[in-house]
Amino acid sequence: MSTPILRAAIYARVSTANHGQDVGMQLLELREYCQRRGLQIAGEYADIGFSGSKDSRPELNRLMTDAKQRRFDAVCVWKLDRFGRSLRHLVNALADLEALGVCFVSLKDNLDLSTPSGRLMFQIIGAMAEFERSLIQERVKAGLRNARAKGKRLGRPRVLVDSARIASLRAQGLSWAAVGERLGVSEGTVRNTALASAKNPSLRASVSA
Repeated sequence: MSTPILRAAIYARVSTANHGQDVGMQLLELREYCQRRGLQIAGEYADIGFSGSKDSRPELNRLMTDAKQRRFDAVCVWKLDRFGRSLRHLVNALADLEALGVCFVSLKDNLDLSTPSGRLMFQIIGAMAEFERSLIQERVKAGLRNARAKGKRLGRPRVLVDSARIASLRAQGLSWAAVGERLGVSEGTVRNTALASAKNPSLRASVSA
């Protein structure tokens, strides 16, 4: 980076407060790291009881908001999986920080995006995320092709609703929503069935719930 790193935010996370997990150890090592680097700790953020698979976490959200307000120059975490387990989320978050001029440090992974080697690692992580997305997309497409080849019908199943029953319930003064609740379908399904029946009374309407 062209400007020196003076202020750091430290972030820690545990998925549960049980089973001996404690953010205290993470925070302690991060404080010691900042002291060795001569960094002023501008804020401490700790999510307790939140899975790393969740992109939205209270303290992580607060950290990203403070980053946009330029309250620190770097974000330090104990390990990458404390920040996020999803490659997609990790890459997007790191890209957001980079755009704000905030570097990222993962203590146990020896990752420092303020260095050339760290920036190279970020590019590798980004390529891995793109590869992961491509694999998922291909698996989904292959699954759909396989299902079609076996004659399986994709999408939501068709639900047959008796238009005469709808008319009877409506005649009793029930609302569209109440009719749908009585028949176990959505209000939209009830309305669509009634509309289809009005257009062609000889048919028993079939629509998707």
